[in-house]
Amino acid sequence: MKAFEFKPKLFTTLQNYSKESFMADLMAGIIVGIVALPLAIAFGIASGVSPEKGIITAIVAGFIISLLGGSKVQIGGPTGAFIVIIYGIIQEYGISGLTVATLMAGVLLILLGVFKLGAVIKFIPYPIIVGFTSGIAVTIFTTQIADIFGLNFGGEKVPGDFIGKWMIYFRHFDTVNWWNAIVSIVSVLIIALTPRFSKKIPGSLIAIIVVTIAVYLMKTYGGITCIDTIGDRFTIQSQLPDAVVPKLDWEAIKNLFPVAITIAVLGAIESLLSAAVADGVIGDRHDSNTELIAQGAANIIAPLFGGIPATGAIARTMTNINNGGKSPVAGIIHAVILLLILLFLMPLAQYIPMACLAGVLVIVSYNMSGWRTFKALLKNPKSDVTVLLITFFLTVIFDLTVAIEVGLLIACVLFMKRVMETTEISVIKNEIDPNNESDLEVHEEHLMVPKGVEVYEINGPYFFGIATKFEEIMSELGDRPKVRIVRMRKVPFIDSTGIHNLTNLCEMSKKENIQIVLSGVNEKVHQILEKSGFNELLGKENICPNINVALEKAKGIIEK
Repeated sequence: MKAFEFKPKLFTTLQNYSKESFMADLMAGIIVGIVALPLAIAFGIASGVSPEKGIITAIVAGFIISLLGGSKVQIGGPTGAFIVIIYGIIQEYGISGLTVATLMAGVLLILLGVFKLGAVIKFIPYPIIVGFTSGIAVTIFTTQIADIFGLNFGGEKVPGDFIGKWMIYFRHFDTVNWWNAIVSIVSVLIIALTPRFSKKIPGSLIAIIVVTIAVYLMKTYGGITCIDTIGDRFTIQSQLPDAVVPKLDWEAIKNLFPVAITIAVLGAIESLLSAAVADGVIGDRHDSNTELIAQGAANIIAPLFGGIPATGAIARTMTNINNGGKSPVAGIIHAVILLLILLFLMPLAQYIPMACLAGVLVIVSYNMSGWRTFKALLKNPKSDVTVLLITFFLTVIFDLTVAIEVGLLIACVLFMKRVMETTEISVIKNEIDPNNESDLEVHEEHLMVPKGVEVYEINGPYFFGIATKFEEIMSELGDRPKVRIVRMRKVPFIDSTGIHNLTNLCEMSKKENIQIVLSGVNEKVHQILEKSGFNELLGKENICPNINVALEKAKGIIEK
């Protein structure tokens, strides 16, 4: 087994680094830093923390992910996928609970990388990924309705669940502030139309600058003071806080562990998906285990400075690539640019309208929804559609932790059902046609099955899902031959239940004076049977390499 190697891409790319590469990374880093600014603020506020917390996360986590990561161009930071989880944790456990959950998730991510489980994440079924991503998008959109329409709840607390939110929205929809709605609509239109005129400057940044200036002028000279801004709700601190290690409470750790698993799994999925997409564009290959360790380190250090969970961000990573980013240096520069903005320009953020940020998140949720992919998956097999819809509705109605757990469970059950359906057991009593044994015409004589011998052919894995099927077929036949040959040439693996089933078959057959002979057992299955002690029960001489030897063995047993 290959030993684990931790190889951050930064150190390998710097070996042949040039001035031209640095200038390309510098420009890309500046642009990505500017792009990340409105998103970091919006994600922070939507998650239930102050705006600078989102920027601090992008600075600290973004720097660490680029410094230690396994991808050349990955940009890390807060993402929309975590909004729902973070908000729920804060509501139940407060900021200290979020810090503990994020730290635990960071440790889990490092362990995933150390034990080389980066590839395992790729086996999570695609319908689950699409289901919870679309569900998160709907939930993010739902959380922004109050800011889009400027609803006034009269001091009534907004419920945390999806249905509760929409119920309170409908009850108070008569309090709509149409100035807020106009600001949101204008912001959405600017973001949507910007790509037609500029590919370099992000629409979200243009929307925030234009709408903020317009709202400031309206407030100052037009007397329109009913549009809430960030400064009306938050006190912004323009500094990087000191690191604080939280008090670890065993009871809180136990309660938050399932949530930490969700953060770790979601962070791993999103970061590795982002890295894989980037690989396809730049023609490189990321190191998934190194990337997971970097993501883990980022999620351990960022919360010490008040940050929230972070992962690889696909949109910012693609912006980095499209603007010429060549190495992790671009990601480090992006973090430095955000630090400078936090220290010197952050007070200006207090003038940004909340309705404008809501517009930014509406576009984020639309892009996350992947409605075209969702629609296409509805045409797939019923099992995939079932997993997709259950994951989607559980994410929306309950939460992401439940959705991932139940989605994976259903996906596993449906997968086992499919395997069971593909595994066939047939009974041969008279003769075996060699021409049916392969896809070539062999023109050999048929192999005659002696009287008193039955041949059972197992075609597929012999595991707990299929073991009882074998017993059912034998009980249906109800006869008692002298020899039962079990052909296992097409059995790729066998599990404990399969071994237990074969053991029971041998013991029952002995009582009925029926001899069991195995035929064509492959090397891997043979080793498993040998380790389990099955060989001693059956006898090594009754495990034959092929059907010809097995039939000869059966003849000898009958003639005794």
